[in-house]
Amino acid sequence: MAGGGMASREHEAAHSGEYASRQPLLFLCHRIPYPPNKGDKIRSFHLLHHLSRHFDIHLGSFVDDPEDWPWAAELEKYCASVFLRPLKPRLATLRSACGLLTGQALSVPYYHDRALRQWSEEVTAQHNIRHAIVYSSSMAQFLPTNAAFQRKVIDFVDVDSDKWQQYAAQKPWPLSWVYRREARCLLTLEQALAEQFDAGLFVSSAEADLFHQLSPATAHKIGFYNNGVNCEYFDPAFDADGHQPNPYAENVIPLVFTGAMDYWPNVDAVVWFVQEVLPALRQQYPQVTFTIVGGSPARAVRQLAQEPGVTVTGRVPDVRPYLKYAFAAVAPMRVARGVQNKVLEAMAMARPVLVSARGLEGIAAEDGQSVLLAETAKDYGRLLGSLLQGDHPELGKRARQCVLQGFSWEENLPEVVLLLGRNAAQPRYARECP
Repeated sequence: MAGGGMASREHEAAHSGEYASRQPLLFLCHRIPYPPNKGDKIRSFHLLHHLSRHFDIHLGSFVDDPEDWPWAAELEKYCASVFLRPLKPRLATLRSACGLLTGQALSVPYYHDRALRQWSEEVTAQHNIRHAIVYSSSMAQFLPTNAAFQRKVIDFVDVDSDKWQQYAAQKPWPLSWVYRREARCLLTLEQALAEQFDAGLFVSSAEADLFHQLSPATAHKIGFYNNGVNCEYFDPAFDADGHQPNPYAENVIPLVFTGAMDYWPNVDAVVWFVQEVLPALRQQYPQVTFTIVGGSPARAVRQLAQEPGVTVTGRVPDVRPYLKYAFAAVAPMRVARGVQNKVLEAMAMARPVLVSARGLEGIAAEDGQSVLLAETAKDYGRLLGSLLQGDHPELGKRARQCVLQGFSWEENLPEVVLLLGRNAAQPRYARECP
């Protein structure tokens, strides 16, 4: 996926002394930011990579996937020190139940870890660290309270409290009650952290606007930086020599969905599509197939492979052939917060993208110009027919141009460096808000 294994000229220049005013930086992240093969890790890795050009980073993080441990050495290219802790999801879920007794958001005890807290305190004191960035609200608990930080920035990424509210609307009791409680507790935590930090960042202006409404007292501190896409990697011309074979059978109309398939909103999206949309599509166009590409598919996803026309790949070494040779990418998200990287990557590959309104949140792409909005089975049938008839011939080209113009890491990440500076201005959203 995007950015894997690179050690850029700018990074090397930073370590050779080109940046004379380098300062140590504490970087706390809830999941190891490597490899960048899923949404939150793509953002955290590029943030880490960019900040490493300006700071000596001391990274503290968790590893919740055993397959990620071999990649730990890659982080030494970008960090002065790395401290990783194992996180076992089942045990962490049991531990999170303590929040029901303490009144905390369940996400906080989920990540409780004495060793990480001790390391954070020791490394901050040892290196006299005065700058810190926290990636996700659950990691703020590890920020040393007795340290005299000059600047503290938190990247909330999404308004997680609202995401849990959406989950509650989709789940039966008692999960609906647990999720509504989590939404309330997380919002209280998010508001408190926005007060405590010098700046709070989100993944898009839409997310920042929502949090501005939920926490108006902290609006002057709230900003955003858009996700980016490595458009040199996600380039429709990546296989100019034809070494990457077409993964689809001949004489089919392949639709594709990409994403981490143990993530419930993705699971919900593909199950809904297979059950509610695909049968009508295949009745109208029998050659239509649906391929679900992504690691760790949940049981509900694996079971979809039994349905006619459905393929579940699991993890693949390279997602680009599945995008390049697809007739269209679909993102029928019913629960979503923030920006969907799957949509940006498909757009960067110049593919037609059929996406729900929720899946398009935070992406300034115009319906009918860069993407096609679809909410119902009838929408998908109508739009697929339109594409088959040759309508929207420039859709993919305009989609890639949209990404090139608005979703560049190099354009967006300097905002964070400025916010961590000693004389930092207000974040971008606060400057733009009336």
